[in-house]
Amino acid sequence: MRLGIDVGGTNTDAVLMRGRQVVAAFKTPTTPDVSSGIDTALRRILAFSKSDPSEIRAVMIGTTHFTNAVVEGRDLAPTAAVRLGAPATMAIPPMTDWPDRLRRALGGHAYVCRGGHEFDGREISALDLDELKRVAAQIGEAGVTSVALTSVFSPVNAEMETAAAAVFAEELSGVTVSVSREIGRVGLLERENATILNASLGPLAGRVLAGFEEVVEQAGVRAPLFISQNDGTLLGLDYARRYPVATFASGPTNSMRGAAFLSGIEDAVVIDVGGTTTDVGILVGGFPREASVVVHVGGVRTNFRMPDVLSLGLGGGSVVSYDGNEVTVGPESVGYRLEDRALVFGGPELTATDIAVAGGLASIGDRGAVDRLDRCVVRKALARIRNEIVGAVDRLKTSADPVVAIVVGGGSILLGDDLPGVGEMIRPAHFEVANAIGAAIAQVGGEVDRVFSLNDIRREEALESARSEAVDRAIGAGADPATVEVVDVEEVPLAYLPSNAVRIRMKAVGDLTLSA
Repeated sequence: MRLGIDVGGTNTDAVLMRGRQVVAAFKTPTTPDVSSGIDTALRRILAFSKSDPSEIRAVMIGTTHFTNAVVEGRDLAPTAAVRLGAPATMAIPPMTDWPDRLRRALGGHAYVCRGGHEFDGREISALDLDELKRVAAQIGEAGVTSVALTSVFSPVNAEMETAAAAVFAEELSGVTVSVSREIGRVGLLERENATILNASLGPLAGRVLAGFEEVVEQAGVRAPLFISQNDGTLLGLDYARRYPVATFASGPTNSMRGAAFLSGIEDAVVIDVGGTTTDVGILVGGFPREASVVVHVGGVRTNFRMPDVLSLGLGGGSVVSYDGNEVTVGPESVGYRLEDRALVFGGPELTATDIAVAGGLASIGDRGAVDRLDRCVVRKALARIRNEIVGAVDRLKTSADPVVAIVVGGGSILLGDDLPGVGEMIRPAHFEVANAIGAAIAQVGGEVDRVFSLNDIRREEALESARSEAVDRAIGAGADPATVEVVDVEEVPLAYLPSNAVRIRMKAVGDLTLSA
């Protein structure tokens, strides 16, 4: 059996699965420290299903912990951003366009050193080892132990990043170095930003993941633990400690993968209505369509893989207010306090859940608590919710034709059974825990994004090189070699560059290797 857990802003959901069958599902309010909510979900689902912990072969957890840390600017480690690109990249230092609060949280340690390559692998300038040692000494004096290392066009040639990382490891005791080639894609500033965020989250990742391990072990489960990442696949704990940014937006991704699994449909719109937010995305081949533009995380431009998802501050816990003819729903939410704050549970605040009960869309809590609500307010609130979600669907659609929509999440009771512009609405069994199911059924993946000069290598050789690297990364992350296959290939000629350059992105996935 597999145990999938997904931590949302309102609820922590858990499912126990045997093969493709859902054995048990459980939902509990998320706790401020996250770990205790996971502990409750894990213990209750084991008790409810009367399962022996020894039967569980793997535990998969999806968490918003690291995204929230960046958005809120808390628990981030002081980080030194070192760029190899002088003298060509001096005009814009690292972290130039960052929000001040984040720059201050990381300490503002930024250095630009000699090095870097052109797109075809030629050196911008030679690496200066003495310069790197002087920078290392300054970093050590500042007491910084997290270093983000970025070299110009390192996805083409990683030699300088590798050499510089070795210098910092030798000169600084206990330092952790994040290198950009392993994190971001082609695009210097965005790749550098993603690497800096990753480095700043390293210590937090160590503490959080150790807490998850302890919770699982105390529940008597001795199975390996995996973390969901934002492309619909899994990270082993060692990888998750090294690459915590890979978990950004893993919640919506889990829901979309779970929606595909539960419905059997691989190409559709997915509408995931939770307690705090609604996430709308597109499934392509059973995986989330990836964003093709720069993605902002906490006000920082990044370019690592992220699902193309629109998030609305709208969910079952959204606070509803009205003043005369104006009715607003969200973005403020009671979150995990829904059962304490909503009217139908004896609380003092009018929420979207109360509106759903008053409108006859749900039967939970005390219906009498909302019987006296103004019918006009109820109609306007439901119309507001539907209009916002329909608008999000329209923004993601590539044509005006009606689409198939898979509706998941406990808050999806707000939508009723039809939406304008949607030809068919599907609400599969276990829709309320689709996110946890997506975590439980996830595979293991590997991805490569590189620029090749076809003057130096044949196209077939370039594709094979990218394929081999993507497969190796998937296997290294824990995939069964016999099951790994390439699921996505993108080949883009770079006409504005000489030397017949081409950018190749390739993704491989495989089933998780589990010991008997």
